Amino acid sequence: MNRRTLLSQSSALGIGAALSSLPRLRAADQATNKLKVAVVALGRGMGHVQALLSLPGVEIAYLAEADSGRLEKGLKVVADKQATSCQGVRDFRKILEDKTVDAVFIATPNFWHTPMAILALQAGKNVYVEKPGSQNPGEAEALVAATLKSGKVVQMGNQRRTWMKEAIAALHGGVIGEARFGRGFYYNSRKEVGQLALPPSADLDWNMWQGPVPDDAKHDLKKYAHYDWHWLWHWGNGELGNNGIHTLDILRWGLKGDYPTKVTYNGGRYFYQDEQETPDTGTAVYDFGHAGCEWVQSSCHPRAAEKPLAEVMFYGEKGTLAIARDSWTIHDPKGAEISKTKSAGGGDAAHVGNFLDAIRGKAELNSPIVEGQKSTMMCHLGNIAYRTNTVVRCDAKTGRLIDNPEGEKLWKRAAYREGWGI
Repeated sequence: MNRRTLLSQSSALGIGAALSSLPRLRAADQATNKLKVAVVALGRGMGHVQALLSLPGVEIAYLAEADSGRLEKGLKVVADKQATSCQGVRDFRKILEDKTVDAVFIATPNFWHTPMAILALQAGKNVYVEKPGSQNPGEAEALVAATLKSGKVVQMGNQRRTWMKEAIAALHGGVIGEARFGRGFYYNSRKEVGQLALPPSADLDWNMWQGPVPDDAKHDLKKYAHYDWHWLWHWGNGELGNNGIHTLDILRWGLKGDYPTKVTYNGGRYFYQDEQETPDTGTAVYDFGHAGCEWVQSSCHPRAAEKPLAEVMFYGEKGTLAIARDSWTIHDPKGAEISKTKSAGGGDAAHVGNFLDAIRGKAELNSPIVEGQKSTMMCHLGNIAYRTNTVVRCDAKTGRLIDNPEGEKLWKRAAYREGWGI
């Protein structure tokens, strides 16, 4: 099948049906269910390391990191808690050559997610890739196609899919009737670009760190590692792809939507005059036809005086459902609290554990990459709306743009560095 056929099939049948016909080949020892894994990139990746060290039946065989200082610290953490040795490498491709490695955890910057995941799949590895999983719509399509072709287990690191399962089950069970609209929030106190103290090591391998992305004549990448690359379109996806993905994913799930039919994203870089290209304040609005949602962003002002009830809100004919990381609350139509329920919540371990159990054949994935990339596409479409100053209209079955030539120019990266293309 070609990529378009794979994508249309996954959309029509759903991820479960699309993957059920594909073999889940596993290298894990079936007697012990012990898995050998590798973690790539040790900023966000240290969360993966800590989660893996807390779970039974898993061995961290490799850590990969272009920054030698981070690699040294990561290896020490593993050595202090794991009986078996762990090898550190600067080039993640050495991991892919080891046939005993069952899974690769990818916690790199966004622009590495899809190229690295595809290489890992081609090497026969199961993949846990951090959100958003792709840096543009073309990569999202390529990652889905590669996953379906491989038959491997691929989970996206949007942990709220695990933390908020019970609340969404209650929503779908009719606790507030039919949900017609939803809202997600992200408030923070970010400073000017360049103020974040995450200096890289002096011998950081910049060629490996930047990987598939060509140099940008307008910006010196070394000024933006390890974090502020998020706010430049050449490398990042802005706050929408950085944190918006978390709540947009829950909103889409709760509203039972696939792709929106209409998207707007309005805002700007209001709080500082610096090199940041992406908005620090804005609202992205999505229309699914039967329901809608919005994501409200205030990255540089915490809006403490008007803190919302929870991260995600759903509105139905019987009231409001407010979902936080570790609890969910139901309010009647007049706003009175009816009940509050504790949920599993927690850190990374539950979501990582679900991925490992799926490899073992003991569980279904909470966030299979096909579903994850539908949510990520909401971020990409929102950013296209912002960058083109248009109302983006989409095909509800495929997410493809309708009559938007300027948006089409942003659908995929114009070029990759030699040797790293997808």
